[in-house]
Formats: sequence, structure tokens, C-alpha cells
Amino acid sequence: MTPAKQFVIDLVTAWNSHDLERVASHYALDCYVLDVAIAQPLVGREAVRMMFAAYFQAFPDLHLTPDDIIVDGDRVALFWVARGAHQGSIMQIPPSGRAIQAQGVNRLVLRDGLVCETTTIWDVAGMLRGIGLLPDL
Repeated sequence: MTPAKQFVIDLVTAWNSHDLERVASHYALDCYVLDVAIAQPLVGREAVRMMFAAYFQAFPDLHLTPDDIIVDGDRVALFWVARGAHQGSIMQIPPSGRAIQAQGVNRLVLRDGLVCETTTIWDVAGMLRGIGLLPDL
């Protein structure tokens, strides 16, 4: 297993731990974070902590399962499925108590053993369907 692939497995384990310090420790101090569900890009570890705190508050049992990890040097594509129950507010949507499942992919750029850039593209509409705000397809 390549060091980059092991790093991504460790990163997913950190996400699933819900330990904000553990999660943040995988990101460079000046990391650049783009998430399709967030209006503006985020910069820095503190922004990473705040983003994950919001997701963990909205989905206290949030769990990501990797589907595939593709490594090309210092660039990684991580395909995943997220599951959780909507127990807290997210995107100004009050908790529904409903279970969600959403697929997504992260493009990660690693530098010095840390994430220096990430782009997250995920099925926000699927989450909204799961919590009852959009009709099933």
C-alpha cells in the first residue's frame, strides 16, 4: 500500500472518529477546502474544524465508507458513501430525524504528509431527498 493511500485510510478513520482535533491534524495549516455544499471556499485548519463540527452536529452518527481510492503521486481521488441520521440543523434546515445516504468524491492534494487542498463533490440533492425536502426520483 502506498503512503498516500494509507494516509487517506487514516483520514477517513479520523473523520469517522468525530474527533475534531484528530481530523484537523490531517490538514495543512493553510489548506484550501472547497465543498459544493458550502457557499465559499474555506482556508485553514480552523475552518476545517468548523466545517466538520457542523456536519457532526447535524449528523451525530455520520459515517463515511470508502468505495475506491485512486492515487496518482500526491493527488488522490477518494470515492465514498456517507450515512447518518439528521439530528441537528444543517444549511438552515431543522433536524428531521431521518436517515440519509449520500455519495461523494474528494480530490485531495497532499503536501508534506498533509492535505493542502481538497475539493468535495457530493450528492447534496440526495441528502435533501433523504431528509424529505425533495421528492424521490
